[in-house]
Amino acid sequence: MAGSRDEGTIPAELLTALNKNSPVPLYHQLATALEQAIRDESLPPGARLENEIALGQRLGLSRPTVRRAIQELVDKGLLIRRRGVGTQVVQSGVTRDLGLTSLYEDLSLLGQSPETRVLHHEVRPATAEEAEQLALEPGAPVLHLVRLRLARHVPLAVLDNTLPTDSTDISREDLEEHGLYDLLRHRGVNMRIARQRISAREATPYESELLGIGKDAAVLTMSRTAIDTTGRVVEFGRHCYRPDLYSFEITLVDR
Repeated sequence: MAGSRDEGTIPAELLTALNKNSPVPLYHQLATALEQAIRDESLPPGARLENEIALGQRLGLSRPTVRRAIQELVDKGLLIRRRGVGTQVVQSGVTRDLGLTSLYEDLSLLGQSPETRVLHHEVRPATAEEAEQLALEPGAPVLHLVRLRLARHVPLAVLDNTLPTDSTDISREDLEEHGLYDLLRHRGVNMRIARQRISAREATPYESELLGIGKDAAVLTMSRTAIDTTGRVVEFGRHCYRPDLYSFEITLVDR
């Protein structure tokens, strides 16, 4: 099948690879065959499988057998079940160096086809925390953003950013087409340093729904305050990531 997020066509070899006379359980045979198709990208990242009933009918298997095979691959992190979408092949996990780059840029470099859905875009007075982080007067106008970042059509991160007064004219359309740091650089902002904190916590119900993860699942979090070459704070971000698809990488050097 060609790389697509549409329903996946199961490779024809699967129709003949299953041996109902074998002592190996059929669910395990199916799981093994599907895993091989995913790893050689006969079923590419982002592809959606047929529903369990349709797949069982094509392969001559019962729905419980198909369901158990799919669950094995969900447990391995190769498939994901998403409400309203169905069962989808997961893209490779993203490992990100800790540096002054945006997630959009990192995904683009990795060939992960980043997408952005702007969930919230509002100019409003800064909260006390935002004013402190951005070195602004309390109540100064700021642009508050919440975006869902996807890689190969699979939700990866929820990005919550607050920008200072001179960036409040960045549009929703700009953010859907470009990474935030790319937009800032085109406005003459040159990032110099950032303070970051990485942690983990339980996802909120809202985050669980957006990321397609279970209730009470853990998320990886990062807060960041970025400063430009003039010493001005240009961004305050609070982000959460799916830990099964995303990790940070740090190189340590002895001094």
